[in-house]
Amino acid sequence: MKKTLLIVGCGDIALRTVLLLQSYYRIFGLFRNLDGFKQARSNGIIPIYGDLDDRSTLGRLAGIAQTVIHLAPPPNHGLRDTRTANLLSALTFQTKLHQRILPQRLVYISTSGVYGNCDGAFVDETHQVNPTSERALRRVDAERQIRQWGLRNHVSVSLLRVPGIYAASRMPLTRLREGQPAILEEEDSYTNHIHADDLAQIIYAALRYARSGRVYHATDDSQIKMGRYFDLVADQFNLPRPPRITREEAKERISPRMMSFMNDSRRLKNNRMKKELYVKLRYPTVLDGIKAGAQSM
Repeated sequence: MKKTLLIVGCGDIALRTVLLLQSYYRIFGLFRNLDGFKQARSNGIIPIYGDLDDRSTLGRLAGIAQTVIHLAPPPNHGLRDTRTANLLSALTFQTKLHQRILPQRLVYISTSGVYGNCDGAFVDETHQVNPTSERALRRVDAERQIRQWGLRNHVSVSLLRVPGIYAASRMPLTRLREGQPAILEEEDSYTNHIHADDLAQIIYAALRYARSGRVYHATDDSQIKMGRYFDLVADQFNLPRPPRITREEAKERISPRMMSFMNDSRRLKNNRMKKELYVKLRYPTVLDGIKAGAQSM
């Protein structure tokens, strides 16, 4: 009999991951939009209605799965991830006889943004978190909740910290066509990336091999700056490279949200992912992935 798995946050990455998991698991997926049910079923997912912003709709999650993949983002405001709080509460079901029905494993897909700006330094999983935006603070809060919940309930929890995700369908082509600028090379920040297909196989590997309470960087081998990434995409898709401006000029011409990404500079190490999860990247560098994306379009 197949084991049961619940996916919370059934977007693009979830659908890519399902392709690797459906031979081994009976897969449930949480949806707050009933329109997604048809697509879910066509992808081998048994859809369940529930809204992470409304705890009263999550009652069916209790005891439904032995394994949980938590891909849902936090809310767009506040300093806490109330969605994760609602999910963990729903999973921690207790009957009238005080019998708890809990999953055995939970893998949470977090973000490398929890480190904040590291001035281009190399960063491993032991590096102290230093969130500098409310978005990152909510992620740190989610990680804290999940760690404590796992310890309290004897559930194996693992965290994947993920940088910028790209794929053929997730390239900054509109940005390039609009001629939006990038920062001068000497003032630019290091950025990190992972191809969507590689992230799916990292999640699959984490379900099999990740250690309880462990953090893993789900990132490729690239060590490039953000403007260079835009240049590589432009070259492969025959688009003009973005104009370069100073960081001071960027504050006036680039959206605050985008600037928050451009202000964080770090180079993630992925040794732990390779050594402990036995991951062999399909696209070791962004150039590999961008070339493949350009050839598929």
